[in-house]
Amino acid sequence: MIGVGEAAMGFGILVVLLFLGLHVATAMFLVAVLGASLYLSPALVEALGTQLWASMEDYVLLSIPLYILLGEILVRSGSTDRLYRSLADWLNILPGGLLHTNVGASAIFSAVSGSSVATAATVATVALPSFRTRKYDERLVLGSIAAGASLGNLIPPGIALIVYGAMTNTSVGQLYAGAVVPGIVMTALFMATIMLIALVRPGLVRQQEAVDRLAVRLRRLVDLLPPLVIFAIIMGSIYTGWATVTESAALAVLAALPIAALYGRLSIRMLHECFVATASLTAMSLLILSIAFYLNFVLGLLGVTPALGAFVAQMDVSQLGLILALTVFYLLLGIFFETLPMLVGTVPVVFPVIMAAGIDPVWFGVFIVLMCEISLISPPVGMTLYVIQAVRKEGTIAQVFAGTVPFFLAMVVMTGLLIAFPEMATWLPRLTYTQ
Repeated sequence: MIGVGEAAMGFGILVVLLFLGLHVATAMFLVAVLGASLYLSPALVEALGTQLWASMEDYVLLSIPLYILLGEILVRSGSTDRLYRSLADWLNILPGGLLHTNVGASAIFSAVSGSSVATAATVATVALPSFRTRKYDERLVLGSIAAGASLGNLIPPGIALIVYGAMTNTSVGQLYAGAVVPGIVMTALFMATIMLIALVRPGLVRQQEAVDRLAVRLRRLVDLLPPLVIFAIIMGSIYTGWATVTESAALAVLAALPIAALYGRLSIRMLHECFVATASLTAMSLLILSIAFYLNFVLGLLGVTPALGAFVAQMDVSQLGLILALTVFYLLLGIFFETLPMLVGTVPVVFPVIMAAGIDPVWFGVFIVLMCEISLISPPVGMTLYVIQAVRKEGTIAQVFAGTVPFFLAMVVMTGLLIAFPEMATWLPRLTYTQ
């Protein structure tokens, strides 16, 4: 058994190792081995294989490669290009014009891919050519793409929600329900930010966009159906009880295949490319997750959970005070770390604390994913910013950083709303899962 001081030292060592540039899985493994060797028994290191096998037996984790595969199929089928064009027909009339399409397309693609990085790469690839001949401030264009991509994990079926659910034994279905309203509100806040900028600084955006005839725009609405149908399959099958989270992901992949065939893109070569990309992303994600489970195993044997619970009880801190402290903690941490390291590196330590304070685990799941998403657009490490710059292939990363500032502030406002109105994340799960 160890105390809070030793646990804090271990977390500090983890942060230092990550700062030194070690891969997150390596850093967590070294901390786990150090803790087991010093306070328990070196023999526990030999239990690594058993723990890795046990952690990967969780059926819900199978949905991660399935959602990655789903996103890959939709991107390569051309569905995203058509989605973007159709949304542009209707969102261009708002103040801010085509910038709203970046957010709207990201929100819809997020609802079927579950990945912020995939959303950033996809929407940037589709959107950036559309702005090259238009009079928009380039920083604002890049910022709107980065902001929209940050919806990737917040809007169901976000992969980060699956990871959090697996690590804390929280219902993924309830987490999905809890994230629906915050995801919608966050999307609305981004669009409101664009409209506010367009009204205050009209010189930064193009105020008039050419609009096709109504008949043409109505005809292109059909391109919105594939992603919406897939989203309906995912969420509908879960909440009607017809399928589990993993089964719904498999159904969505099956539904994406005829869509790719309809667009003339389905081929052995295309599927091979999808499978290779899926295997690469899945291996990277699950390696980190499996080591996080091993770290959890060691922390459990060390008695960190009861020690942290007793520490919180002694502090007699209010729920609001604790949440505000965690907000500042994650905002600072997000400057230096990416989403997955933040999530798997802090949940083993933070989750026992919030449970001891009586905070709803579903609400906290939505909160921590939102905080991790803020890290994606926080310079200098924000992953989506570098993905967008890589797709852009010109200019400097500083322009991308500058464009995210108003949207970063919008996400901070969203955090305040979620804290002030926790029902945003708890109302729908209660409604859906109360018998």
